[in-house]
Amino acid sequence: MKILLTGSTGFIGAAFLRHAPAAGHEVAALVRPDRVAELAAHPRIRPLAGTLADAPWQEIQRFAPEACVHAAWVTTPGTYLESPENELFRTWSQDFLRNAMAVGVGQMVTLGTCIEYAMDSHPLSETTTPLAPATAYARAKDALRRWLEAEAATQGARTAWARVFYPYGPGEHPARLATSVVQRLRQGQPVPLLAASVKDYIFISDLAAALLAVVEGRVQGAINLGTGAGVTVGELAGEIAGQLGRPELLRAMDPATPDPHPNVVADATRLRALGWQPQVPIAEGVTRLIEHLKP
Repeated sequence: MKILLTGSTGFIGAAFLRHAPAAGHEVAALVRPDRVAELAAHPRIRPLAGTLADAPWQEIQRFAPEACVHAAWVTTPGTYLESPENELFRTWSQDFLRNAMAVGVGQMVTLGTCIEYAMDSHPLSETTTPLAPATAYARAKDALRRWLEAEAATQGARTAWARVFYPYGPGEHPARLATSVVQRLRQGQPVPLLAASVKDYIFISDLAAALLAVVEGRVQGAINLGTGAGVTVGELAGEIAGQLGRPELLRAMDPATPDPHPNVVADATRLRALGWQPQVPIAEGVTRLIEHLKP
């Protein structure tokens, strides 16, 4: 299959760019002109210099992609949830996806977020859990989804909305939880945690495989990209601390500090129906991340 990819140098996009060609697909990867050199040389990867706002549409049309995986967005930890850039990315995404459908791309797979959901103590379901996007990030994603569903219906295109849960692993931003815990423990610094918070952590290669399964399965509508299993922040950090031999540095954060998303676990029924299963358990994922981050 020929796949057009945005966000190809980001955490998720880069993982997908490693996985899809290895599975036999051809990928045209949209990448900013100053970052083209970052793409690994591969006979099934075609770098396309451009941006969402200024894409090389003639080259894209010549490539004739059958599907588009749209992964580009602002995701910088600490700022992305309320960044004004979310509205820019929504506008750019609408223009880009409209043009992609206009040049004949028949399948659109766009990354959403698990925090579009109203939080619940039960697994979050595509069909039964209500939506309640409470941040600028989640609201912009949800607005793009609603626009895309309507636009795709008029263009005769298929559209899948892939709600990503909590990816971790090599290549993540250094401020993300797992990597920041590894680095702080290696420096002998204490690590304060909201240890009881439960998240659906998915190793990055498993997420890339899940995303490709959505493309290959020609999924229509919302689908969760999560394992379906909850892991507490304390368990993840404890695994890291145990492997590094520094469990005494973990600290309980002041309980007055609330977690706005204390229990975020996917109902992964629809994803697993595609034949996908997670391959990397937490202990192995932590080992791979620690090895990747060796000084």
